[in-house]
Amino acid sequence: MNDYKFTSDVVIGLEIHMEIDTKTKLFCACSTKAKEPNTSTCEICLGFPGSKPVLNKKVIDYAIRMGLATKSNIAKELVFSRKNYFYPDMSKNYQITQYELPICEKGKIELSSGKVVNLTRIHIEEDPASLVHPSGMSSSSYVLVDYNRSGRPLLEMVTEPELNSSEEARDFMKQLVNILQYLKIFDINEGIIKADVNISVKESGYKRVEIKNVSGFKEIERAVEYEIERQKEAVEKGEDIVLETRLWDSEKGITKHMRLKESESDYGYILDPDLVITDITSDWVKEVEENLPELPIERAKRYVKELKINGEDAKVLTLDYELSEFFDAVAKKVNPITAAKWVRRELPRVLNYNNLEFHDIKFTSDHFSDILELLEAKKITDNVAKKILERLCEKGDFDVKDYVKSEGLEAVADSGALEGIIKQVIDANPKAIEEYKGGKEQSLNFLVGQVMRQTRGAASAPEVIELIKKLVN
Repeated sequence: MNDYKFTSDVVIGLEIHMEIDTKTKLFCACSTKAKEPNTSTCEICLGFPGSKPVLNKKVIDYAIRMGLATKSNIAKELVFSRKNYFYPDMSKNYQITQYELPICEKGKIELSSGKVVNLTRIHIEEDPASLVHPSGMSSSSYVLVDYNRSGRPLLEMVTEPELNSSEEARDFMKQLVNILQYLKIFDINEGIIKADVNISVKESGYKRVEIKNVSGFKEIERAVEYEIERQKEAVEKGEDIVLETRLWDSEKGITKHMRLKESESDYGYILDPDLVITDITSDWVKEVEENLPELPIERAKRYVKELKINGEDAKVLTLDYELSEFFDAVAKKVNPITAAKWVRRELPRVLNYNNLEFHDIKFTSDHFSDILELLEAKKITDNVAKKILERLCEKGDFDVKDYVKSEGLEAVADSGALEGIIKQVIDANPKAIEEYKGGKEQSLNFLVGQVMRQTRGAASAPEVIELIKKLVN
C-alpha cells in the first residue's frame, strides 16, 4: 500500500469478505443452512487426517459472475493455496484460499457519485469457524467454537486504496451489495458480509492501520470517521502511528488495539496438494455470461425501451436493487411513468425525512400502488397522496383505500361544493382579498392554503387557484 501514489489527505482501502449463497460448503457436502452449533460438520470441513476436499462448482460459477459484473480479468486457471496459521477457528491449522493467482483481477466498481474504484483482486476462500465470546470479547473467561461456519464459501474482494472518506467507504459497500443482489449470489437476510478497513492519513506519512471485521454500512462509516480522527489527534500529540490491527467496538464507538499487523509472508503460503489446478476455459466463462441475471445497465435499458421512462430515472432506479424490484412491482399496476416519478422522488424524500433506509419500511408495493391508483383516478390529490405516504412510513402498513374513506380524504370533485368552500374563505378574509387585488401574490397563496386546510388537502390546488381568481375578479 505504501508504494501507491497518494493524492488525498485520507486514504482508505477495503478487504471485504462475502458469504456466497450456496446449499453446501466449498469443499464438502455439509449444509450451509444449519442453525444449531456444530450440527453441520464432517471430516473434510474439520480437517481430519486423510480427508480430501471436493470443489463446489457452483462457487466457481458465482465467482465468475462477480468477475464479469465488475469487468474483471478472469484467470485461465483455478489455483488454491494453504494459508497456515494456528487458531481455534481453523481446526486443521490452515485455511484454503487463493494467494498466487486469484480468480479475478483488475475489476472496478462505480460509486453513486460516478467515481470509479479499482479492484486489486477477487478470490475464493473457505470461512473459518465462529468464535463465540459469551460475555463479550474483552471480558469472557472462555470462548466457544461453532464449526458450522467452517468451510462455507467466501469471496474476498480487495480494493485499491482509492477511497477518501467514510461516506465513500459506505457508498462502496452499498454498491457492492447491490451487485451481489442483482447477481443472486448473496442472501441479503442471512448472508454475512464484513470488511477489513485499511486507513491512513497524510499527517502520519500514510502509515496503514487495519480495522478488522466491521459489518454494516453505518458501522463502517462510523469506524472510519473515528479512526481518521484518532490518527490525526495522535500525530498532533507527537505519538507514532504503528502498523497494527484494531477492533471496532460498536457500543462504545471506538477502535481498540488487537495486534501488530502481520505480513503475508507470516502465513507461509503453499499450493494445496489436495486440489488440482483446474482450467477455466473460455467456454465455461461464456456459459456463465449467457446465464447472467439482468444487471443494472440492462434493466435501465429495458425501463427506457419498454416502459418509456426517461434515462435518468431509469439509471437512478436501478442503482438500488431493492428499489428497482419495488418499482417493477408498482409499475405492473399503475402507469410506469407515474410509478417512476413517485418511487424515485417521493419515496426517498419521505425516507430521508424519517431517517429511514429502504429496507426499514413496513409497507409493501401493494400499499404504494393503492396510493397511485387513487391518484391516477383523481380520487385523491397529489398533496393527499404525499401525506398518506408519509403516514405509511411512520405507522407501517394499513389499508390505504379504507383510510382515505374513513378520514374523508377523497378529492373534492364537485366543483359546486368546492366553490362554496372558496366563497366562505373569501368572505372570511376580506383583507387578503384587497391585498391580492392590489397585486400581492402572497395573499393568493394564503387563500389557497385556507381552502386546502378546510378540504384537508383534498382539493386540487390548480383548480382552487382558478376558482379564486374567477370569483374575486
